[in-house]
Amino acid sequence: MMNCWAGLRRRAFGAVLGAACLLVGCGGGASRVAFVPLRLIVLGDETSVLNSDGSKYSVNALNAVDNSLLDCKGNPLWVQLLASAYGLTFSECPNGTAPVTALIFAVAGAQVSGTDGIAAQIDRVGGFVEKDLVTVLAGANDIFAQYALIKSGSQPEGSCTEPPNTTCTGAMAVVHATGEALAAQVNHIADLGGKVLISTVPDLGLTPFARSEEALTPGRAATLSRLTKEFNVRLRLNIINDGRRIGLLLIDETVQAVVKTPLSYGLVNVKDAVCIAGLAPTECTTLTLVTAPPLFPPASASNYLWANDRLFSSSGHALLGNLAYSRSSNNPF
Repeated sequence: MMNCWAGLRRRAFGAVLGAACLLVGCGGGASRVAFVPLRLIVLGDETSVLNSDGSKYSVNALNAVDNSLLDCKGNPLWVQLLASAYGLTFSECPNGTAPVTALIFAVAGAQVSGTDGIAAQIDRVGGFVEKDLVTVLAGANDIFAQYALIKSGSQPEGSCTEPPNTTCTGAMAVVHATGEALAAQVNHIADLGGKVLISTVPDLGLTPFARSEEALTPGRAATLSRLTKEFNVRLRLNIINDGRRIGLLLIDETVQAVVKTPLSYGLVNVKDAVCIAGLAPTECTTLTLVTAPPLFPPASASNYLWANDRLFSSSGHALLGNLAYSRSSNNPF
């Protein structure tokens, strides 16, 4: 996984150097300067959280000398990969005496709305400037909450009619509205001056959690996929699509492609969690990975897609980090 990190850093040097050059279109088209952010603002849920002790909601790397200590730079989160590509630094994972230029406002367990929702996180930022790059990834916790209501029998899944006059019922109505609400917050950030990278939610019907639910009740995985799709569709249809202020990351489609042909992405397992069961999300380390039955190649954060039953391992973060850097460096911000 450190190869992924190094590759992004090498590409970053080209991006930073290129930022000083004018990019001229063919035939005398308009010139522009490549966008290089001076600050990274991270919004969302636990997928984007790096805690003050350097722990993350994924597979935590350990210090090579003392394995009682975490190595915050190892097995990087997607936002760490993005920050590193632009030479930006988190206080939660310092780089010597480099100034803090990457700020995490994401909150573990956050939903789109509520006390720790995206609107509240935006307020805590206190304002955006032209060279701010803002990442947003939220909605999975909202979808899982609706799924829990469906499972308990207190909420029907419902359905949505075909556009253009779409109306929804049950849980579908809730995720439909939540996707629109997140889009409104993303547009608000863009209106305030931030340059936004917004990610879709991964297809939750492909998570280890969905597989275990499916084993108990056939059709449950498809329910989670339908809820995810409705959320993502409403998000995509309602963000400002002017090609300048907002960059869209389609991690849902990427995960679907990875699950179909995992070996082409260097993965040996896209169905199961690599962390042993029963651990808190931040307690998984490179020493607490599945080992039985004997696996070859050995299970690792870089060859399993999922850390636990719902969250990415570092290979999943690498996929999203590469999407984010590609979009940010190519979008005409």
